[in-house]
Amino acid sequence: MADTLKRVLNQISQPGPARLGLILAAVIFIFDQLTKYLVLDRLNFSPPGCLEFQLASGPQRFGMVNNCGHIEISPIFDLTMVWNKGVSFGLLGADNLIGRIGLIVFSLAVSGLLLAGLFGHGPMKVMRPLQVWSFGCIIGGALGNVIDRAIYGAVVDFFNFSDVYFPWVFNIADVAINIGVAILILDMLLGDRKDAKADP
Repeated sequence: MADTLKRVLNQISQPGPARLGLILAAVIFIFDQLTKYLVLDRLNFSPPGCLEFQLASGPQRFGMVNNCGHIEISPIFDLTMVWNKGVSFGLLGADNLIGRIGLIVFSLAVSGLLLAGLFGHGPMKVMRPLQVWSFGCIIGGALGNVIDRAIYGAVVDFFNFSDVYFPWVFNIADVAINIGVAILILDMLLGDRKDAKADP
């Protein structure tokens, strides 16, 4: 155990995939949590009743008032408080405690797998530079949303481009996760092309 810890600390202290990926994940996590703090605390976008209204569904909302915050910034962009019960961009909604715990466990498992990959272990071992950027983005974003789900039971979303027909409200963590997945797909495509060229 001591040897493993020493090896991990050595990898973090030296330039390489582990350190770069962790720095990127930390920057995304901090920026995500800072923007959520500003929205919830400084702008008071979720006064009493907002979370309860958005976690309720159908008939449960009868008599409730949606007092969640909204600021129109421009003709194409607003800040709108949405408590998201699903994963990125509201997909795979979890309406009960078991569903929320399942999403937390899934996010932590994916983050752990990618974290192991940054340190050169497991099935997702980092082999190419793009993977480092991908893993860092996904880990930082996933952990940012895990914190929300663990504390509030839902994720804090507030970036709203619905005026240009983009139907989802999202946050920094969602952006990071989707960028990370896009980079991973790009890396796979580039890797396949290199393999195809290498074949005689």
